Amino acid sequence: MYLNTRSKDIDVAQNFKIIEWLKTELLDAVADLFKSLIKTGNDTKNDALASIIIITYLLGRRVGVSFSNLDRTVKDKLNVSIKEAREVERWYNDLFELSNYLENKKR
Repeated sequence: MYLNTRSKDIDVAQNFKIIEWLKTELLDAVADLFKSLIKTGNDTKNDALASIIIITYLLGRRVGVSFSNLDRTVKDKLNVSIKEAREVERWYNDLFELSNYLENKKR
Protein backbone atom coordinates (compact mmCIF):
# COMPACT_ATOMS: atom_id res chain seq x y z
CA MET A 1 0.00 0.00 0.00
CA TYR A 2 2.80 2.43 0.91
CA LEU A 3 4.62 1.88 -2.38
CA ASN A 4 1.47 2.50 -4.41
CA THR A 5 0.79 5.81 -2.61
CA ARG A 6 4.42 6.88 -3.05
CA SER A 7 4.24 6.00 -6.75
CA LYS A 8 1.12 8.16 -7.17
CA ASP A 9 2.86 11.03 -5.34
CA ILE A 10 5.79 10.75 -7.74
CA ASP A 11 3.42 10.72 -10.74
CA VAL A 12 1.65 13.86 -9.47
CA ALA A 13 4.98 15.58 -8.84
CA GLN A 14 6.26 14.64 -12.30
CA ASN A 15 3.05 15.83 -13.94
CA PHE A 16 3.29 19.13 -12.06
CA LYS A 17 6.90 19.52 -13.18
CA ILE A 18 5.93 18.83 -16.81
CA ILE A 19 3.07 21.36 -16.59
CA GLU A 20 5.44 24.01 -15.26
CA TRP A 21 7.95 23.22 -18.03
CA LEU A 22 5.23 23.44 -20.70
CA LYS A 23 4.12 26.80 -19.31
CA THR A 24 7.65 28.19 -19.65
CA GLU A 25 7.94 26.73 -23.15
CA LEU A 26 4.67 28.43 -24.06
CA LEU A 27 5.96 31.77 -22.80
CA ASP A 28 9.19 31.28 -24.77
CA ALA A 29 7.21 30.48 -27.93
CA VAL A 30 5.03 33.59 -27.49
CA ALA A 31 8.16 35.69 -26.97
CA ASP A 32 9.65 34.16 -30.13
CA LEU A 33 6.47 35.02 -32.02
CA PHE A 34 6.56 38.63 -30.85
CA LYS A 35 10.22 38.92 -31.88
CA SER A 36 9.47 37.38 -35.27
CA LEU A 37 6.76 39.95 -35.97
CA ILE A 38 9.39 42.65 -36.43
CA LYS A 39 11.43 40.52 -38.83
CA THR A 40 10.82 39.77 -42.48
CA GLY A 41 10.07 36.26 -43.68
CA ASN A 42 7.55 33.76 -42.44
CA ASP A 43 9.74 30.86 -41.30
CA THR A 44 10.26 32.19 -37.78
CA LYS A 45 6.61 33.19 -37.46
CA ASN A 46 5.45 29.77 -38.67
CA ASP A 47 7.81 28.01 -36.27
CA ALA A 48 6.68 30.07 -33.27
CA LEU A 49 2.99 29.63 -34.09
CA ALA A 50 3.42 25.88 -34.60
CA SER A 51 5.20 25.65 -31.24
CA ILE A 52 2.38 27.54 -29.52
CA ILE A 53 -0.23 25.19 -30.99
CA ILE A 54 1.71 22.02 -30.09
CA ILE A 55 2.46 23.19 -26.56
CA THR A 56 -1.16 24.19 -26.05
CA TYR A 57 -2.34 20.69 -26.99
CA LEU A 58 0.24 19.07 -24.70
CA LEU A 59 -0.55 21.40 -21.83
CA GLY A 60 -4.25 20.69 -22.27
CA ARG A 61 -3.59 16.96 -22.13
CA ARG A 62 -1.54 17.33 -18.95
CA VAL A 63 -4.41 19.15 -17.22
CA GLY A 64 -6.99 16.60 -18.33
CA VAL A 65 -8.30 17.96 -21.63
CA SER A 66 -8.23 15.44 -24.48
CA PHE A 67 -7.07 16.49 -27.93
CA SER A 68 -10.52 15.79 -29.37
CA ASN A 69 -12.26 17.76 -26.62
CA LEU A 70 -9.93 20.70 -27.25
CA ASP A 71 -10.69 20.52 -30.99
CA ARG A 72 -14.42 20.43 -30.29
CA THR A 73 -14.17 23.39 -27.91
CA VAL A 74 -12.19 25.41 -30.46
CA LYS A 75 -14.84 24.74 -33.12
CA ASP A 76 -17.66 25.62 -30.71
CA LYS A 77 -15.89 28.83 -29.70
CA LEU A 78 -15.36 29.73 -33.35
CA ASN A 79 -19.06 29.26 -34.08
CA VAL A 80 -20.08 31.45 -31.14
CA SER A 81 -17.58 34.13 -32.16
CA ILE A 82 -18.83 34.07 -35.75
CA LYS A 83 -22.41 34.55 -34.56
CA GLU A 84 -21.33 37.47 -32.37
CA ALA A 85 -19.39 38.86 -35.37
CA ARG A 86 -17.41 41.87 -34.37
CA GLU A 87 -16.64 44.55 -36.93
CA VAL A 88 -13.21 43.10 -37.74
CA GLU A 89 -14.79 39.70 -38.47
CA ARG A 90 -17.31 41.31 -40.81
CA TRP A 91 -14.45 42.99 -42.67
CA TYR A 92 -12.05 40.06 -42.96
CA ASN A 93 -13.98 36.84 -42.16
CA ASP A 94 -10.92 35.31 -40.43
CA LEU A 95 -12.98 33.27 -37.97
CA PHE A 96 -15.29 31.99 -40.71
CA GLU A 97 -12.33 31.02 -42.89
CA LEU A 98 -10.64 29.24 -39.97
CA SER A 99 -13.85 27.36 -39.20
CA ASN A 100 -14.15 26.28 -42.85
CA TYR A 101 -10.50 25.26 -42.94
CA LEU A 102 -10.89 23.08 -39.84
CA GLU A 103 -14.03 21.46 -41.23
CA ASN A 104 -12.46 20.75 -44.63
CA LYS A 105 -9.20 19.50 -43.09
CA LYS A 106 -10.83 16.47 -41.54
CA ARG A 107 -12.33 15.32 -44.87
